[in-house]
Order: sequence, then C-alpha cells, then structure tokens
Amino acid sequence: MTFRLAHLSDPHVGPLGPVRLRQLLGKRATGYANWRRGRSRSHDMTVLEALVTDLKAQEAAHVACTGDLCNIGLPSEWETARTFLEALGSPEAVSFVPGNHDAYVRGSLEGLLAACGRYTGDDSGSWGHFPYLRRRGPLALVGLSSAIPTKPFVATGRLGASQLAAAETLLRALATEPGRPFRVVMIHHPPQPGGASPGRELKDAAAFTAMIGRAGADLILHGHNHVTSTARIAGPDGRTVPVIGAPSASARADGHGAITSRRASYLLFEIGRADQGFSVTARRRGLDASGTVGDLGTLDLGAPGGA
Repeated sequence: MTFRLAHLSDPHVGPLGPVRLRQLLGKRATGYANWRRGRSRSHDMTVLEALVTDLKAQEAAHVACTGDLCNIGLPSEWETARTFLEALGSPEAVSFVPGNHDAYVRGSLEGLLAACGRYTGDDSGSWGHFPYLRRRGPLALVGLSSAIPTKPFVATGRLGASQLAAAETLLRALATEPGRPFRVVMIHHPPQPGGASPGRELKDAAAFTAMIGRAGADLILHGHNHVTSTARIAGPDGRTVPVIGAPSASARADGHGAITSRRASYLLFEIGRADQGFSVTARRRGLDASGTVGDLGTLDLGAPGGA
C-alpha cells in the first residue's frame, strides 16, 4: 500500500476585494500597484479551479499547501483564503504553511491564521504555531513558517533560531521511533543556500541545511519561486534529502506559465514502505501544451546516496 500526497503552492487567490485608501500604506501601496499593473493577470482563477478539480479527482490521502494564499495581505483576503483551503479539503486532510505574501505587512499573518489556523493544527490540538507535527498514515508532516513582513521589493524569509531548534528536536525524535515515519518538511521559501535570488532568499538557509544534516528528513517541499524544481541537500549518514519546489498553481498559460517548468501544476507523491526504508515516486499534473489539465510526466527525485 502507498500513501498519496499532493503538493501545491502559491495560488495567490484572487480577485482582490474593495481596497480602502488607509489600507494602502507602506508595502501594500507598491504591492497593490504591481497587482493592478500586471500581477493580477499573471494568476488565473479559472486555471486554479481546474487544477483543484483535477487534484480532487486523484483522491490524494493528504494535501500539502506551501504558502502564498494571499497577494498583499488584506483582511478581505483572509476569508477568500479560507474558502480556497476548504475547497481543497478539511483541516484534517490539508496542511498549510504560510508564505511571504501571507505575512505581507505586520498583522497580516496573524489575521490569516485566525481565519485558516485549523489547517496548521498540530496533533496535540494547538494551531497557529510552528513547527507543527501531523501524522498521516506512514507520514509525519512537519510544518515550518518562513513568513515574515519585509520592506517593499523584498521577499525574504526567516525561520529563526528557536523554530530551527524545535524542528531539529522534532525530527530527531521521529527518527528514533519504532517503525520510523516518513518525515516530510513543509516550508515556503527554498531552504537551501542559493535556492532563491538575493532579496527573495531564506535568510537562515545555511542554518536550516546544517540542521537537516544533523537531524535528517525524507522529503522537503517548498514553493516561492513559481517553478518546478528539484535539489538535494546533505542529510546524516552520507545520504541526501530531496528538496522539491512546486510552481504557482494559478500561473496563466500565456504568461510565465508558457514555460514548461512554470506551468500551473501540482505534484503527486506515492510513498510506501520498502525493505530499506521507503519508496517514493512523483508525478506532475497541470496545464499541458493544449492548455488543459493532464499528466505532465514523472519528476526525477535523484539518488538518495552520496552526500
């Protein structure tokens, strides 16, 4: 038996509702201008709806959503984000971690978590705190938040020392359990050094990769770059951990989505126990050359050895 995990990211759910002038202070002013100037036309809600419909038809056992539900962190976006998550599934069937657009200005992330916090629920019953742990089948899903408010034209992320330390404790404990679970780490920003361009990077990427080198993980999922990507980082015992990025789930086919790796899509992982631990395969489903949603082929996860 295998466990089917779906991963999608960066839906940037729209459209924006009415905006009051007093809400367009600081970074929101430039973000709103960018939205009106063209960003709104980069994200197609019809495409997103078709992708979600297809995802639901695949009957995944769980869905991981790695952030950027929002665009400029307006209060009107929080209920829209909750409606989107509800379309994906119940809080028990969907796990969410926030992105930089979800924490666009101070107070944005808190407002979003008040509306959508149940999708960050830890198995202990708490929610809205990171890291969190959710056990689903053979999986242990560990949710991290790299979402922080930043200055205009900056989209960096940060985990912070306390969250990194808590994540390491959690991952180490999971590694020593009898019948060890398959550890999936969810984060918005690419977590490896060089994973994103300057001004968009995870500020403590080196500390994160060092932590994974000590504690280990089996799969790391992220978004942020709006492109399908694969990488590997060193884990313990000479093995490497796949780091998989998903594109924007709402990318228009006639924009950046015309580039194959940037087409609106999501990933489907089949995870099962094997003699030496676990077997993992991945496929992409999304917009094909004709503009309809279909199978886009397998994703090469690389070899686990040779750190």
